[in-house]
This record gives sequence, structure tokens and C-alpha cells, in this order.
Amino acid sequence: QVQLVESGGGLVQAGGSLRLSCAASGRTFSNYAMGWFRQVPGKERDVVAAISWSGTSTYYADSVKGRFTISRDNAKNTQYLQMNSLKPEDTAVYYCAATYVSADYSRPDEYQYWGQGTQVTVSS
Repeated sequence: QVQLVESGGGLVQAGGSLRLSCAASGRTFSNYAMGWFRQVPGKERDVVAAISWSGTSTYYADSVKGRFTISRDNAKNTQYLQMNSLKPEDTAVYYCAATYVSADYSRPDEYQYWGQGTQVTVSS
């Protein structure tokens, strides 16, 4: 089992920045690729970004490219999502997820473990 705990969400004005963190415990963190997803009420959970176990490969949704940066520190068992130039449409609950093996990091059903989520609200 892998336990994931997100932190860093909150309320920010449009154009501002937030940094989300996801602390992992349980199995060996470096064995897992990691992802960030977000969900608004009534809609599906969508991928925001993903990162390989080594950190050398990353994926971003088109809507966040150039604004968000995913990273990980395997020594600290933590992954991060730096969010800059935030827009009201970025408002959602953000979830951290881990996958041991995946053919498509953008698919939420490829991930075995999930955090409880953290709310990000961007005001206009």
C-alpha cells in the first residue's frame, strides 16, 4: 500500500501561484510514477501532469503547459506541483496519484493509489 497526503491548496487571486505537495509513505516511492489530477463537481477527473519514477519524463495537459511544473524528490518521498499564472478555470480539487506500472499516465484508471485531495480556488 501507498499512502498519499496532499497539502498546499488554498485561495489565490488570478495570476497568483501555489505549490502543491504530496507526501508518500508505505512502499518504495521511487518505484512509482506519479500524477496530479483535478476534478470539479459534476465532471470527470482529469490529468494535470505526470512524472516518471526517475523524474526524467513528464507529461502536461495542454491547459497547463507553460504554467505548471511537476517535480519529485525521491529522497523526501514527495512530489510537487508548482502552479503559476493561475486562472479561475484552474479551480478544482487536486489529487495526487501513484502508479506502479502504466501504459498511459494521463488515464486516472491507470493509477492504483490516490490522496484525499486538496481544494484550489482561484478568484477573478
